[in-house]
Amino acid sequence: MRATAGPRLSRSKDPRTKNSDYNAPFAQWSNEQVCNWLEDFGLGQYVIFARQWVNSGHTLLTATPQSLEKELGIKHPLHRKKLQLAMNSINTKKEDKSGQLDHVWVTRWLDDIGLPQYKDQFHDARVDGRMLQYLTVNDLLFLKVTSQMHHLSIKCAIHVLHANKFNPNCLRRRPADELNLRNEACILSSGSFPKHLTSVSLSPGQNNISPSEVVQWSNHRVMEWLRSVDLAEYAPNLRGSGVHGGLIILEPRFNSDTLAMLLNIPAQKTLLRRHLATNFSLLIGPEAQQEKREIMDSTTYSPLSTTAKVRPKKLGLSNFGHLRKKKFDDSTDYVCPVDASPQKSEVKAPNNSPAKEADKLEQVGRLI
Repeated sequence: MRATAGPRLSRSKDPRTKNSDYNAPFAQWSNEQVCNWLEDFGLGQYVIFARQWVNSGHTLLTATPQSLEKELGIKHPLHRKKLQLAMNSINTKKEDKSGQLDHVWVTRWLDDIGLPQYKDQFHDARVDGRMLQYLTVNDLLFLKVTSQMHHLSIKCAIHVLHANKFNPNCLRRRPADELNLRNEACILSSGSFPKHLTSVSLSPGQNNISPSEVVQWSNHRVMEWLRSVDLAEYAPNLRGSGVHGGLIILEPRFNSDTLAMLLNIPAQKTLLRRHLATNFSLLIGPEAQQEKREIMDSTTYSPLSTTAKVRPKKLGLSNFGHLRKKKFDDSTDYVCPVDASPQKSEVKAPNNSPAKEADKLEQVGRLI
C-alpha cells in the first residue's frame, strides 16, 4: 500500500543564496533568475524552453495558458496550474503561507493522512501546498484518486490545513505531540472549528483528549490510539486507508461502523465491534456523536462505502459545444472550497459562520 521510496526519501531544496536582485519585482527578473526560480519551483524540466522564450519575469506574468503550453511545452495540466497559481499570487502580492510548502512536503503530508500510495502521482504532478486548496475533483481523478473515501480524506485534511493556516507541523504523529498542542492556541482562537471541537473532554480512559486534538491526528496517531484500546491486531489495516483525525471528526457520515469495515473486523465479532464503538464515542465527544447520530437518523442518509468510486461529472447536451474550448484545469469544482463563490463554482461555498463551515462539509457526491 505504500509508495516507492523515491519521493519518500527526497528532501526539500536548500534555499538559494539570495542577493539584492531577487528582491526586485518579479516582472524585472532576468532570464537567468526566472530559470533558477523554475528549477527551485520543481519545474526544472521546462528551463531549456524558458531560456529561449522568457525575456524577463514580465513574460511569465503576462503569459496565457495557451502560450505556456506552446512556448514552454507545459502539457501537464497540473504543472500549468501550479505555475498559474504562483503567477496569480505574485500579481496579487498576497502573502500565502501555503505557497511555502513545496511538493516534497506534500508527499510527506500524504504519508501523514494515510494515503502514501498516491505519492508518486502527486510528486510527478509537483503538487505543492498552494495547489492543495485549489485541487478539483477532476484533478484528483487525473491523479488516479478514484475512491470516494479517499476524496473525503483529502477534503477533510485540506480543511484541517486551512484551519491551522497551513502550519506544516499541525498534524500530530504520536501521543507526545499533544503535550505541545495544549500550549498552542491557534485553533481555539481562530474559530475555524465548531464549538464542540474546542471543548475539553474529561472522559475516563482517554487521557483528557479533546476533539480539537483528535482533529489533528495523523493516520499513524489513529493507529496508536487503536493499540491503546486493545485493537493492535487490526491497527495495521489502516495503512493506505486515508483515515486520520480530520476525517473522523469532520465527516458526519464517518462512524464506528465505517471504521470497523476499514479495520476488517468481521461482522460476527459483535463484542469487538461494540468495544470499538464505545471507545470511538468516547474519543469524538458527545457533540460530534450527536451530530453523527442525527445524520444517521435522517431520511437521506446513506452509509459511507469503502469501495465506492468517484466518477467524472457527466456533461449535458448543452455542454458538448463548449467541450473543446474548456480546458481541463479551468474547472472550479474544488474539493475543499474556501474562497469560491456560488457564481464561480457549482459547489456550494462554505458558510461564513465558522461553526457551520466544518459542520456542513459537503459529501463528495455533491462535488460531482
